[in-house]
Amino acid sequence: MALSRILRCMSAPDDGRSRPVSVLSHLGSMLAVSVILGVVAAGLAIPFAAVAGLTAGNVSDSLQELPDELETEALAQSSRILASDGTTIATLYDENRVNVPLRQMAKVMRQAIVSIEDYRFYQHGALDVKGTLRAFITNQASGSTRQGGSSITQQMVKLTLISQAKDDDERKAAQAETIARKLRELRYAIAFEENYSKDWILERYLNIAYFGDGVYGVQAAAKHYFSKDARKLNLREAATLAGLVKNPVGYDPITFPDKALSRRNVVLDRMAQLKVISEERAEKIKSQGLRLKITSSRNGCLLARAPIYCDYVVNYLTRDPALGKTPEDRLTLLKSGGLTIRTSLDLRFQDAADASVRNHVRQNESAIGSLALIQPRTGNVKAISQSRPLGLKEKMGETSINYAVPKEEGGARGFQAGSTFKAFVLADAIRQKISLNTTIDSPKERTFQEADYKNCDGQPYGYGSFSIPNSTTSGPKNLYTGTRESVNTFYMALEQLTGICTPYRLAKQMGVNLTNPVDSSSGSAERVPTFTLGVADATPLEMAEAYATFAARGLHCDARPVTKIEDANGTLLKDYPRKCTQVLPSAVADAVNDVLRGVQEGDGFGAINGLALGQQSAGKTGTTNSANSVWFVGYTPNLAGASMIAGVKEDGGPDSLIGKTIGGSTLYSASGSGTAGPMWGDAMHVIEQWLDDETFTPPSSTEISGVLVDIPPTGGMNVDDAKATLEDLGFKVIVASGQVDSSYNQGTVAYTDPGSGGQQSSGDVVTIYVSDGSPYVPPKQDPPKKKKKKPGRGRGR
Repeated sequence: MALSRILRCMSAPDDGRSRPVSVLSHLGSMLAVSVILGVVAAGLAIPFAAVAGLTAGNVSDSLQELPDELETEALAQSSRILASDGTTIATLYDENRVNVPLRQMAKVMRQAIVSIEDYRFYQHGALDVKGTLRAFITNQASGSTRQGGSSITQQMVKLTLISQAKDDDERKAAQAETIARKLRELRYAIAFEENYSKDWILERYLNIAYFGDGVYGVQAAAKHYFSKDARKLNLREAATLAGLVKNPVGYDPITFPDKALSRRNVVLDRMAQLKVISEERAEKIKSQGLRLKITSSRNGCLLARAPIYCDYVVNYLTRDPALGKTPEDRLTLLKSGGLTIRTSLDLRFQDAADASVRNHVRQNESAIGSLALIQPRTGNVKAISQSRPLGLKEKMGETSINYAVPKEEGGARGFQAGSTFKAFVLADAIRQKISLNTTIDSPKERTFQEADYKNCDGQPYGYGSFSIPNSTTSGPKNLYTGTRESVNTFYMALEQLTGICTPYRLAKQMGVNLTNPVDSSSGSAERVPTFTLGVADATPLEMAEAYATFAARGLHCDARPVTKIEDANGTLLKDYPRKCTQVLPSAVADAVNDVLRGVQEGDGFGAINGLALGQQSAGKTGTTNSANSVWFVGYTPNLAGASMIAGVKEDGGPDSLIGKTIGGSTLYSASGSGTAGPMWGDAMHVIEQWLDDETFTPPSSTEISGVLVDIPPTGGMNVDDAKATLEDLGFKVIVASGQVDSSYNQGTVAYTDPGSGGQQSSGDVVTIYVSDGSPYVPPKQDPPKKKKKKPGRGRGR
């Protein structure tokens, strides 16, 4: 075959569409060139001696063993995790790449890369014979590889084979300096030229190419080196990037700026030589520096805007079977699928939480401080924070454990939650129609019998006995005072009335991850008589989720860190709707809120420690034996937060906080309201400015027995109307016989006892007294008689 015929065949002009030249003719041309020129295709990077003895038959046999074409897989792209306002908080990738179509790449970028890598790209076929001959002659003259001759199509094939390699062996084979590799690339390049347009090939090349410093593709490179999109690149920037692909490491503009500058100028000279730009313009740009504007790539959660939240999101998604068969498959999708992951994180809340946690517990102290915030009625996780940052430098206070979330979400097993669990017994007692004014004698210490606690089968828990002390007040208590003062002996007695089983089930329904009801090798039993004292482990996220149920009037919503995921094209991949279930009657939750408001108002433990907010709030304290952990779980009608500070040993086990340095000061005593509470309060005092000023729904006195109800003014009302008003509030009403003096009209209400403005429990008796129409006139009294003055006595001498 004549050489001129070969050149005509392989240099057919491109019109943007697949050309009708057959694969066979391309192969024939390739074989002819390979044989006539000593297999020049393979000789681009191999000395001529390496192909000695190669025959057309050898080549033909090798080619026949190859597939007709190379199946291209979607290029791996980085995924983004976004806060609720659209801010990127983290990027996940194995290869930092963002695919963009050719039309979103600046024209000057396309011109620069074609000029320096394959200036006849739009004129030749899969193999540029002229370029190949030139490279071959140069390399043979020097005795080494001085010049490459691979077309952009061939380079794209090589990069595709490397990208799609399944293991190290395939990766090595894709880069091996062998004749077989060169022939394989050429065979695939011919197939691509047959089936795809030149623009498609150039687009894939610019998306797959490595540009150094961990960035792949021109869009990621433009963002990384110049902080702009690829469509906005100017000539100076485009020439810089085009110069990198030949040797991304050697020309790295960050590490080797002088070499990168020199290489950029080579690109500019080449563009001027090819008349793509004028020589004057090339010289003007060459006089300028690189002018980099670096945007650092933050791969993974360690460098994320909100590392703890990011870690929670990744673990949450790797447990979702909709994203892949195995956790490994799901993680691969997250790191290569080009996903946009939209979360419920509010960065304002996150900043407030981080600042408060850092202020109260330092990262190198022998304690963990953690805070989680959840929105009632949606389950949206607004923020999670902890004192120890994610990392592997344990001596510097870093950790690989997310203490804010449960073990199943990639976190820890948690710490004992103390008296915050009393709220579950409180709610169950109210649900079982136990009156809020039920009074129980609660001594300073009391011995309890296990037989008095009924388990789920209705049988006694056991037959032993144990003693429980109070750490606050003692004496007769009802559900209001026993809760506000967190009286242990009161709640141990109240749990005798509710049983162990139903409060335990309720806590699970509200989001507490209780998995060990009875003794087992996995840990201590949770469903025990001391359940109400919080002997079970929990995490801040679980407790915030549970108390958000109270705020939502009994509607429990699963914690929801992710709202939706979009694929690389912006198409919805999966929606994550709220998952909510009514687990408590709204009237019961309203009553719980009414009781827990006592902690935040008046002389409640939260109020006296400065935790009250500018809007209605409720909460519960928690302190464990030996002060191993202290808690405060507080909430408004529209945000619930759980604050925890726990002592930890070097091995991660629980330890007493007493005597430790916490927040830079030695701790000699610890409590939920005084130690963990301020961490909650400092965050909430900042956040409340962004919360709607909502109020709790007052509990229904007709549905809940013992609710404290304000007695309304009824003076002057019709007796029947007044009686109906009071009965609607849940009071029992008695109309006293006879009439009393009053300025109100005869036959109307004179007053009530107890009087208006006071509070009584629903079900209490209110007596109505009827007016006789005549105001009360006090009887006249005689003026006091004046005493006669006795004569004085003279002074003694």
